[in-house]
Amino acid sequence: MSAQDYFHEKAEESRHNEMVGYVMFLAGSVFFVGGILSALSLGGQVNWLLFLPYSAGSGQALGLEASFLIVGFSLIAMGIGCGLHFNHDRSLYMQKLFEASNEDSLLRDFRAQKTQGKRNNRS
Repeated sequence: MSAQDYFHEKAEESRHNEMVGYVMFLAGSVFFVGGILSALSLGGQVNWLLFLPYSAGSGQALGLEASFLIVGFSLIAMGIGCGLHFNHDRSLYMQKLFEASNEDSLLRDFRAQKTQGKRNNRS
């Protein structure tokens, strides 16, 4: 496998992982909105904690609302973080791919870095 093929595959993998991060964000927003809507529809008297509604009438309903809100918010945060991380990785792989003027110079640089790393690990 040539280095260009390697960087191309890694860019595709990062693109896929970026899309998974965006799907995580969408799933988190669905859970978050579901938690807010369940709080507004289940309880007669709605209390507010900052901007989040909750109904203090039933313990089971409060547990459901809290779990939806917590899971939704965490999926939103992790989805954004994963999307940005893999977008950055993909841009690095694409930059390496476009920097190479030809396959031979890219392979030489890649092999030199690999042998340099082995030499540094031995000392």
